Amino acid sequence: MLRKVYFVAFPFGLSVILTYEMENQGKEGEKKREMSACCYLYPFPAFAYGIGCSYCYAAFATTTTKPTLSLTFSKRRRFSVSPPHSSCTLSLFFFQNPNFLTGNTLFLRMQRFCSVSGMSKNKAMLERLQRYGVITSSKVGEVMESVDRGLFVPEGGSPYDDSPMAIGYNATISAPHMHATCLQLLEENLQPGMHALDVGSGTGYLTACFALMVGPQGRAVGVEHIPELVSSSIGNIQKSAASALLKDGALSVHVGDGRKGWPEFAPYDAIHVGAAPPEIPQALIDQLKPGGRMVIPVGNIFQDLKVVEKNSDGSISVRTETSVRYVPLTSREAQLRGY
Repeated sequence: MLRKVYFVAFPFGLSVILTYEMENQGKEGEKKREMSACCYLYPFPAFAYGIGCSYCYAAFATTTTKPTLSLTFSKRRRFSVSPPHSSCTLSLFFFQNPNFLTGNTLFLRMQRFCSVSGMSKNKAMLERLQRYGVITSSKVGEVMESVDRGLFVPEGGSPYDDSPMAIGYNATISAPHMHATCLQLLEENLQPGMHALDVGSGTGYLTACFALMVGPQGRAVGVEHIPELVSSSIGNIQKSAASALLKDGALSVHVGDGRKGWPEFAPYDAIHVGAAPPEIPQALIDQLKPGGRMVIPVGNIFQDLKVVEKNSDGSISVRTETSVRYVPLTSREAQLRGY
């Protein structure tokens, strides 16, 4: 059981110290107490090694009834950088049970990556999300395991980190926990034969997941207003488990203003929007099928993830799922200018 957690951030650069006290039940029933600390100085990680910091992986969450913490250490290195086959990264963000989105719990991850295959890393990423209670749907877990995230992140990135990644053109690919959250919110509307629209499709990752869920009798449509991203996303999908659906036409990606949707294949059972408009675009509401559901971040500085449902009489109901932070849904010109 986790006893104490201290988090200290110093004003110079970024200096983080994590100290914790953990009590576990031993094999013979005795209690064992472990204490340790890790430090990370950014942007000079070699300094951290110089003061005796080991590679470590530390994570704690409130997605279970009791706080949990997992920790592994590798060999300590002083005054040196990591070996070529490994890297050390820091992911720091706030999230709220159960979706790792925002709130009162800190997730600190310093992870050493081993020389294993991309699919093994992809599976390990999903197992962490399942362990923390983010992925609860077996179907969503299967689809995300089938679509290797590593194929959709630019070379040099860290695709299996649970954090968003820049993909160029002032765009990002969302963090895995956000993809999982949106897939689960839309799961009932991503059944075989249904139509799904992915606005701001970016690298094509979520569009590929949609296609696998709706199957060859359904239709998955991605809309992205940066032509270069459309071209690269098609190449990504061609290397993925959704390649056959792209070839058969059940999956397509188009250059267009996502705020206007894609009327050609409307109405849609599911609509996902990967960037935040100041308000819900009417065109997307119009293209939502009665009984359909849309997941969309809304707001400027302060944003909420909204779940929009269209009733049988054409009226809509909107609920707030959680607070989030997305890039703005805007014009191509504004995006290329940096919003």
